[in-house]
Amino acid sequence: MSAPDPVHDDGYFDERVAARYDETYDYQNAPEVVEPVVHLLVELAGDGRALELGVGTGRIALPLARRGVSVHGIELSRPMAARLAAKPGADAVGVTIGDFSTTRVEGSFRLAYLLVNTIMNLTSQEAQVACFRNVAAHLEPGGCFLIEVLVPGLQRLPPGDTHQVFRTDERHWGIDEYDTARQGLISHHFLQTDDGHLERRSIPFRYVWPSELDLMAQLAGMRLRDRWSGWDREPFTSESTKHVSVWEKPA
Repeated sequence: MSAPDPVHDDGYFDERVAARYDETYDYQNAPEVVEPVVHLLVELAGDGRALELGVGTGRIALPLARRGVSVHGIELSRPMAARLAAKPGADAVGVTIGDFSTTRVEGSFRLAYLLVNTIMNLTSQEAQVACFRNVAAHLEPGGCFLIEVLVPGLQRLPPGDTHQVFRTDERHWGIDEYDTARQGLISHHFLQTDDGHLERRSIPFRYVWPSELDLMAQLAGMRLRDRWSGWDREPFTSESTKHVSVWEKPA
């Protein structure tokens, strides 16, 4: 399967991808994965509203709403948003269609969040900076912006190599291809269909360093509050493969 047209209104998440998205990434829906995320987001949101950037099919927004948090999502892909709308409890989650780096939503929020490397879907530094500024404009004073994103795995690449396997199971192989000159990353997904065929989907990203994200936050008038290597608030170290970071808009 060829990669979807990047200029399509739905980005890389068209109807064909959306139809199989929850099945392909079912491991992300396991209670032991979802519950720590929701627990921390509930704590950060308090009695305020939460804004999810790239809300997708509602993996986190729906259980967060069930915990009593008022959730609104921004989503570029209409087919993904349609999958969310068809799920039980979806009427509790408002959705605005648009690019989360620029799309504005009415009202203010106590919490905004971006999960599972979604900040890297913005493939230029300019767009990532714009995202931070857009979030800052949505947050109420004292509000927080949380991002979950990988730490670029360059130190684990053999000299001269550019490819790194990140997932292997019976129906899904994933290989990241790094372009260090342009700070780019293409994730190649090889998916086995129900009829036994092998489909390929390649999605471009822009990887970003923790210190670079801190500078983006500073440019948007926010400051780092916390950084962990996981949802159980494990310390962030040089060995961490991802981080969960929280920036705060001054009160």
